[in-house]
Formats: sequence, structure tokens, C-alpha cells
Amino acid sequence: DVHIKLRPDLAPQHVERITKLADSGFYDGVVFHRVIDGFMAQGGDPTGTGMSGSKEPNLPAEFSREPHVRGVCSMARTNDPNSANSQFFICLDDATFLDGQYTVWGEVTEGMENVDALPKGEPPRNPGKIVKARSEA
Repeated sequence: DVHIKLRPDLAPQHVERITKLADSGFYDGVVFHRVIDGFMAQGGDPTGTGMSGSKEPNLPAEFSREPHVRGVCSMARTNDPNSANSQFFICLDDATFLDGQYTVWGEVTEGMENVDALPKGEPPRNPGKIVKARSEA
């Protein structure tokens, strides 16, 4: 299990999106398609390619001063700052060069060893996947 503390104080629209997608079962079975050792693990694309997202509209950026450090959960996006949708990444190590450019929406509070254990690669040969994702009230 991996437990993530949501941060609506930093990114209310992104937390709402992540919660909606998780509770609908959207993330269940979705792979981590890009896992770079010492950097981050990225998932949230239902096609597993890194080229897709949900049917929901893209979100406007909610950048903050929160640093991208080990365990931080942030939204992936294209070059357009307002293109976050369903893909996200979890920092495996400090990546403060991303600060102010990506929307931080949570932080891992338990189970970081399971994130660390994800198979590495772009894409991994046998990618790790989200078995089930749900929010807790």
C-alpha cells in the first residue's frame, strides 16, 4: 500500500480531480509508464503510453512554493502549463528544479518503499501498476 496525504491547500482543483478519478476506478490497473531511478515515477495514463489522459478537461496550473522533494506527488503535463489532466508523478528523490513549474497536490506518508521498488525504465519492461486507488473520507 501507498498512502498519500492530499494537499487541497496547495491545489484544490487538482486534488478534486485526483479524488474523482481515484474514486471512479479510473486509476485501477494503470501502469507507471516512466520510472527514472533517483528522479520520479510517472503514471496515470490509461493507455500506458504517457500520451493520454482522462476524458475530463485539462486543468489550469496551480503552482505553489511547495518544493519537489522525495515523496511529493505532482501533476505531469505537456509544455503547456495548463495541460495537467490525469497523469502524475511521485518524486523518488529531491527534484527542486521542478519547483514552481508543476502542480504539487500531495505527499506520500506511508509506503514509499513500494514506490521505490517500481520497475525502472521509459517504459519499464514489466511496469508496476496501481492495483486500486481510492480516497479516504
